[in-house]
Amino acid sequence: MSEAPVPAQRTASGDLDLDAYFARIGYTGPRSATLETLRALHLLHPQAVPFENLDPFLGRPVTLALPALQQKLVRSGRGGYCYEQNLLFMQVLRALGFEVTGLAARVLWNRGEHELTPRSHMLLRIELEGRTFLADVGFGGLTQTAPLLLEPGLVQQTPHEPFRIVEKSGYFHAQAEIGGEWRTLYRFDLSDHHEVDYAIASYYLSTSPASHFVTGLIAARALPDRRYALSGNRLTVHRLGGGSERREIAMAGELADTLEALFGIALRDREAFEAAVAAKRVIPAT
Repeated sequence: MSEAPVPAQRTASGDLDLDAYFARIGYTGPRSATLETLRALHLLHPQAVPFENLDPFLGRPVTLALPALQQKLVRSGRGGYCYEQNLLFMQVLRALGFEVTGLAARVLWNRGEHELTPRSHMLLRIELEGRTFLADVGFGGLTQTAPLLLEPGLVQQTPHEPFRIVEKSGYFHAQAEIGGEWRTLYRFDLSDHHEVDYAIASYYLSTSPASHFVTGLIAARALPDRRYALSGNRLTVHRLGGGSERREIAMAGELADTLEALFGIALRDREAFEAAVAAKRVIPAT
């Protein structure tokens, strides 16, 4: 017997339309706060809601209030970056009865293990069945597709890469195994963070001329058998259990087509997008 639909939930930030969110990610399972539900949602979300930075790239504001997140990520066929993705996911989990708090991390991808970087990434802490889990549906080309148990040293296989949490000098390091090598994604602790904290970092990342979200084009999506990643005009396809394919896109129109076809991003203004691609020299001159 199917469960009765759950009506829109009232949260501190407004009304959450669970039916619309579940339709967006293709979820039809139970609406109870269980590990099975958490795993199912964490797998489906990154497949349906792409990671992307089109608003900062186009010089448009990023709004973290729930109504704006729902309009953009749920109703308008768009994606977003970590704050948008994980704030929406947090509200969904809370509406289902999960105990969730926000955390902040220092990104170390392609950096030294002990480099001091700003707390520019958001992830979630979930207390469930007497254990602590970590959820993160917004880390670009290496977005988790399953929650991770906070048990340092435990190798955890996800539907995509193996992950683990390593404890070093009082901090936790999230790592993924890439090509047989453990690579650190970010460093974090368990201090609570809130929307007001994320708003400051998000404003910088979405408006500063020094931010790679403003100067460059980024998109990522995880599918059951592959990952798509776009950095500038370079498209990479990582196949599960296989190799990677890379190619450069030579035309702004083809870049727009790629975002729509492979990443599932609805481009409402292709003319503005192609103008930004030209102005920011995303495609190198030949």
